[in-house]
Amino acid sequence: MAIAKAERLMNLALCLLGTRRPLSKRELRGSIEAYLEAGSDDAFNRMFERDKDDLRELGLVIETVENLDGDTGYLARRDSNRLPPITLDAEEAAALGLAAKVWQQARLAGAASGALQKLRAAGMPEAEDAYEVHSALEPRIPVHEAAFEPLMLACRDRRPVTFDYRKANAARPEQRQVEPWTLECWRGHWYLAGWDRGRGAERVFRLSRIAGKVRSRAGAFTAEVPDVVTVRETVESWAGETATRTALIRLRADSGYPLRARAISVRELGNGWEELEIPYGHGLDAWLVEFGPDVVVQEPADLLADVVDRLRAVAKD
Repeated sequence: MAIAKAERLMNLALCLLGTRRPLSKRELRGSIEAYLEAGSDDAFNRMFERDKDDLRELGLVIETVENLDGDTGYLARRDSNRLPPITLDAEEAAALGLAAKVWQQARLAGAASGALQKLRAAGMPEAEDAYEVHSALEPRIPVHEAAFEPLMLACRDRRPVTFDYRKANAARPEQRQVEPWTLECWRGHWYLAGWDRGRGAERVFRLSRIAGKVRSRAGAFTAEVPDVVTVRETVESWAGETATRTALIRLRADSGYPLRARAISVRELGNGWEELEIPYGHGLDAWLVEFGPDVVVQEPADLLADVVDRLRAVAKD
């Protein structure tokens, strides 16, 4: 729905900017497909008035003009909607060029490329691309989760959403009602931070655990959006990154490479098993459960108990 509305607003803006004379509602309705599909004149009038107000809130100057016959027309004069000259130095241009290269996701890649071309046409200086000239490496942020785009739009538009979410220790997903604040990528995974209405508290969700479609909901946010959302710090805490002690686990050989990357020490035990000492913090039990039978906790006892409890909860479901 958000994408359809954005397309409708863009079409209306193009019509108003591309005309030399005021266009009537009748002409606009005949020129924009979404308006043609309106079920009635009242539905069209409500849609048009909302769209016109939205464009004005976005900064488009729309004039209302009455002709000699008393008909009302609308237009957006280009001289009234012209942006000031763009002034960017070479370092700023290089930063924008690098940012445009980061996204792999199709929609974002196209938007970033188009925006860069418009800025260059407006006089942005060409900058030497160090990533192309001097290196074979290219910065990328992979986006594979289908939930990314609807959540990105919901964060932008401040719209509540619902989705089915599967926790690490749960066999089945459960529905969550969330007021989304921001998305952040950490260690190759995307996370959403927001207000969980069901829990009445701030929560962070890993996008790869969202099942099915993300659905938008009407209405305003009920919780205040904080000025700074510390997604990374929250994820680090839940993943045990801020650990103050260590745990001893047995790990099957040739498995659990993320655990090996964090290991403080590794010792071979024979028979296809190794012993690892890893940082231990809040949430480590949920992470270890994901590796199933390839991991056995040796100590501390409280971590072993937490892992067993999680496995039993999964078995009951």
